[in-house]
Amino acid sequence: MYDFHTHTLLSDGDLLPTELLRRMQVLGYTVVGITDHVDAGNIDETLVSLGRVAKSAHTMGIKLLRGVEITHVPPVEIPDLARYAKENGADIVVVHGESPVEPVMPGTNHAALSCPHVDILAHPGLITEEDATLARKHNIALEITARGGHNRTNGHVARIAEKTGCLMVVDSDAHHPGDLMSGRDREIIAAGAGISSESLKSLLSTEGNEFFNRFT
Repeated sequence: MYDFHTHTLLSDGDLLPTELLRRMQVLGYTVVGITDHVDAGNIDETLVSLGRVAKSAHTMGIKLLRGVEITHVPPVEIPDLARYAKENGADIVVVHGESPVEPVMPGTNHAALSCPHVDILAHPGLITEEDATLARKHNIALEITARGGHNRTNGHVARIAEKTGCLMVVDSDAHHPGDLMSGRDREIIAAGAGISSESLKSLLSTEGNEFFNRFT
């Protein structure tokens, strides 16, 4: 199993990165993206800190993707910050999308999906077909999220993604130990979003997952 979107006490999560990794190892995850919230003020420290736990992840048999979630940054700044993240060691760049439960600046989805350095648009809310088409063009995945509140629009996101042919991922956006998903939890989140049973196997696994192939 994978989870490309998690948080630690490097931002607003409860766990040390190593404790998060250990808990995910026990649950059966083999690929974990730690993607703490960043802006221009803390991005360097976050990436350096994640680099220090890469050995622990390897020892646990987990492929750690050092990442960031660019959060509440003005849309005009997103492309430069995403590029900076990749140039300074980020394996994966997530952008905090226009969730219906937070005051994300309008235009954030469009700016993120126009940027080739972004990998995932997290909880994109009522994303438009126009922006989803940009996601397909740049191979950016739209997130189906387990996070309470953010997940209110999962059905809309899945429908738009399937209509436009863009990639999807299923993530926890975990901040607390209780947010981590079992295999069954992941199936329920995806099926509850309206994703067909035929698509679930490749969507939920790293095997045959088109999005994951970029990290192998």
